[in-house]
Amino acid sequence: MAATMKGPGIFLAQFAGDAAPFNSLKSITKWAAGLGYKGVQIPTWDGRLFDLKKAAGSKDYCDEVKGVCAEAGVEITELSTHLQGQLVAVHPAYDSQFDGFAPAEVHGNPKARQQWAVEQMLFGAKASKNLGLKASVSFTGALAFPYLYPWPQRPAGLIEEAFAELGKRWKPILDAYEDAGVDIGYEIHPGEDVFDGATFEMFLDAVGGHKRCNINYDPSHFLLQQLDYLAFIDIYHERIKAFHVKDAEFNPDGRQGVYSGYQGWVNRAGRFRSLGDGQVDFGGIFSKLAQYNYDSWAVLEWECCLKHPEDGAAEGAPFIQHHIIRVTERAFDDFAGAKPDRAALRKVMGIEG
Repeated sequence: MAATMKGPGIFLAQFAGDAAPFNSLKSITKWAAGLGYKGVQIPTWDGRLFDLKKAAGSKDYCDEVKGVCAEAGVEITELSTHLQGQLVAVHPAYDSQFDGFAPAEVHGNPKARQQWAVEQMLFGAKASKNLGLKASVSFTGALAFPYLYPWPQRPAGLIEEAFAELGKRWKPILDAYEDAGVDIGYEIHPGEDVFDGATFEMFLDAVGGHKRCNINYDPSHFLLQQLDYLAFIDIYHERIKAFHVKDAEFNPDGRQGVYSGYQGWVNRAGRFRSLGDGQVDFGGIFSKLAQYNYDSWAVLEWECCLKHPEDGAAEGAPFIQHHIIRVTERAFDDFAGAKPDRAALRKVMGIEG
């Protein structure tokens, strides 16, 4: 059945701030709508915009949130739990950095921080259900990523044990999302244990092929890895439940390649760019997603090492709108066809009787 994706949407995380119009849901949604966006993806950790715990326990609060969005002229695309999902699994090497994603009372206590993250994810399932959403977006976290490069040699079984533990932690969360009727679209992202197709398959196996274990497709992370992001859609389209429209470029030279030499974003061989300023083939991506009847949202995630965010946001809505393909409901050559006639068909093929 023909399906056309929804959009344009915008992920609010990179725009939220302490100054108006970015400091409240009411004002930021009006700003987004004024730029031409039809949907907003809400970062659930930002109390200036949203109260996740309250949303999990109060349908009335969720109706108020939807009302604020509707008054501005936008819908909620998904709830984002990227930061909380990251904390479901944290390697000790990153403890001090990731403590900043959690409340002060769990800092320095990895076990308490993980419990807080799991609770947050469960709130996300209930809140999504209360809002009438069918998908959410998140990260898997990581236990093995520091061992990405196989030197020094990894201890035998380390990766298998890491993914087994990752599956053990996420399976009950995914069960809660199943109960809520909500998919988790994991953003496949370096820094997470799930950073490409092969690792997604390993994670999917670890959670028993769970139907709620899905993908938030973001081609920018694939271009920087030099992964074939169009073929990825061919392989995994049945699991793609969300779409971050983000651009990137990769310019290797005699000094840098994929790892980009510890350079800052401006000087990296691989860097994120505003929509249309990078190298991602969005024409190919939107065509592939249309081919496979992707009918959820196309959501701008703005990250750019050069352009001002407000300019990137202003350019993003028309860029996405231009690329969304209104999927046809009939073949272009239907006018030349006729109703099938078995006798005529057999005659065409020279079959008697």
